[in-house]
Amino acid sequence: MAIKYQYNKTSLNDLNKQLKVREKALPTIKSKESALRMEVKKAKDKADEINAELTLKINSYDRMSALWVEFEPDLVAIDDVDIKTIKIAGVKIPVIENVKFSLKPFNLFSKPLWYAEGVAILKDLAYLGLEREFLDEKVRLLDFMRKKTTQKVNLYEKVQIPGYKEAILKIKRFIEDEENLSKAAQKIVKDRHEKMEENAK
Repeated sequence: MAIKYQYNKTSLNDLNKQLKVREKALPTIKSKESALRMEVKKAKDKADEINAELTLKINSYDRMSALWVEFEPDLVAIDDVDIKTIKIAGVKIPVIENVKFSLKPFNLFSKPLWYAEGVAILKDLAYLGLEREFLDEKVRLLDFMRKKTTQKVNLYEKVQIPGYKEAILKIKRFIEDEENLSKAAQKIVKDRHEKMEENAK
């Protein structure tokens, strides 16, 4: 990114302001990046935990696989999912607050004894599945923001701050050279005047 500037004091002041803004913001952005990195790791660990729990539960119900044939697939349905939004390191994350299930009426006397347990199992698995989906989305959102924040840190640290410092140095040198030339020119003019005055005497 090329920094546009002119060789004058106004441009020098503007660049100094821009540099100060970036140098002041950099520690905040860095701490946000490390917070996001930590949150991504926590969310990934939690997602792995939920996946392991889901796999374990599904495997534990293998003993009932023959019974599931008798179960009505549309007996339990998800009616609604209440979602709230929380902020983590400045990122809005959707979180499950409550899952509302609907249960199709069935006759406990005409159905097998395990039906009630089957309903509870399905609700539990459905909730875990939803939780996993929300955790995957949380990881995606946090990781996306972490990458953007890392890019901003790199932009400030490796491009803009050194660029502004270099531009400021060039302007200062130019202004110093100009002042030195001006002083030298004034001295030459003064010396000429003195010589002319001496010759005039």
